[in-house]
Amino acid sequence: MSSHNKTDGLSNHLSESELQSVRDTPALPEFMARAKPRNDRMASDKIECNACPVLCQISPGKSGACDRYANEEGFLLRLDPILILQKNATLSNSVVVPFLGNRPHEKSPDSIKPEEAHSWSGDLLLANEIFVTGIGASTTYPDYKPAPFIVSSKHADIDMVTVVTEGIFSYCSYKVKIDTDRYLGPEQANILCKGEIVGHVTTAEYGSQMLSIGGVNHLTGGSKKEGRITCELMHQLGNKKAVELHVEGGANLIIQAGKAPQVDGVEEKHMRVGCGSAAIGIFARQFFGLADEVVVVDDHITGVLTEHQAGKCLNIKPSGLKIIGRKSTPGRYFQVANPGTGWGGTDIQNPLSIIEGWDPEKAWPGLRLLMTSTTGANAVWYELDNNLVPIEKSMPADVQLIIDRIIENCEPSLTSVLFLGGAGGSLRAGITENPILLTQAIKKYLVNVTCGGAPAYIWPGGGITVMVDVMRMPANSFGTVPTPAIVAPIEFSMKLDDYRLLGGHMDYIQKIEDILQHGGWHKDGAPTARMLQKNDANNHWPFLYPPMLG
Repeated sequence: MSSHNKTDGLSNHLSESELQSVRDTPALPEFMARAKPRNDRMASDKIECNACPVLCQISPGKSGACDRYANEEGFLLRLDPILILQKNATLSNSVVVPFLGNRPHEKSPDSIKPEEAHSWSGDLLLANEIFVTGIGASTTYPDYKPAPFIVSSKHADIDMVTVVTEGIFSYCSYKVKIDTDRYLGPEQANILCKGEIVGHVTTAEYGSQMLSIGGVNHLTGGSKKEGRITCELMHQLGNKKAVELHVEGGANLIIQAGKAPQVDGVEEKHMRVGCGSAAIGIFARQFFGLADEVVVVDDHITGVLTEHQAGKCLNIKPSGLKIIGRKSTPGRYFQVANPGTGWGGTDIQNPLSIIEGWDPEKAWPGLRLLMTSTTGANAVWYELDNNLVPIEKSMPADVQLIIDRIIENCEPSLTSVLFLGGAGGSLRAGITENPILLTQAIKKYLVNVTCGGAPAYIWPGGGITVMVDVMRMPANSFGTVPTPAIVAPIEFSMKLDDYRLLGGHMDYIQKIEDILQHGGWHKDGAPTARMLQKNDANNHWPFLYPPMLG
């Protein structure tokens, strides 16, 4: 395992007094100890880390393959600080401040800006405004260990317990929503990263293309290279970094959570206001009297005003327009063109190519025709000549105002990334000796599940399948282990009495005041904390969950 190790500037990582404090800590139960396990073939100055199945043998002053644990003078140290959220902070969201000392991975006091210089005073009376997250907490691996932090606190005068851990997820993926009409590739098409298959295109949703990235079959079911690249990609995507992907038979993408996607080098601006039919219905009254016919071009449902029910209700005169495509209901056409990156997610650049002709019994010279895309990004004004041929004219100002209104109603195009993971055996065993009781308690809303303090949706059915928006999680919430697998924070909060009933590890509960001062049970290298000033209106306080609101 020496090839995995690297020097990481650890010589100044702990002060001598801190090291002495660790040495003076009362001996832990043998099953909790990590330092110097019995391994006759390992050099005496190395430590075998059992935080994941790789079991790195770490030399002094070096870190393991995941860069999360290191050997410092014979003690296994968790490098990243545990992240603690503070309630009702006055600072802006995601400001990291000094807390219980610094580590090389944190900001030094000299780098803190004046507006960030707000540290916890050490007043333990504020402990009930503190929430310990799973970020930096370490894991329950191997399965038999209780969770690293089992924290008691109070909320609204109710005794609470939060069980905190970092889960090692092999069964996990990302569901990616890309707000664009542009064609990314055929449904079920493979998605590649650096030449390796890492996911697939799934069913499109209203105004958005959807991708499924990662999953156990790509992490463990393919080649070593496929698993490694999939894990690296998932790590970057979860931590809100930009990634490059290619869809077989489709587009090249650059996506990043919370940012506009790039499709074939073009940054998307807006998602559509609706399908072509919906756009007709929304703006029909505004078009009335200004245009004789309006066509909203859409890959899925192209709308034609005079045939549409909205046009009928307004008594708009039929135009005689004949559209290529399969007619669904009046004024709604499917398959007017192939999917693509042109008008309305089709492959057309000239909108007149979808017009088959005009009925001379209904059409007339001077007929005013507006053709627009679903986002308003493309719009052209035509008038029919004496031969009923559309001639492009300047867009009337009052019609341009409606196009502007369409654009105004199109939301900004974003990339949304949702982490989806199955919380399996080792993780549940760290919480209770009878894991089925935990699952049942979650389904009965007795236990609130969060990921880095962010609310998680629990899928129905068996097991604990969590889904969370990575944009609601703190920065750098995700890690990796080289098995390969993703490391993600997860917290389970419940009433103390409920934790007792579901068979929790009651002997390992520590008061939050003690956690703030001394860390969790893994005193063989408990990480220093850092505090995140929490002021995110999108996230409720982790204890505010249906059982706690009443």
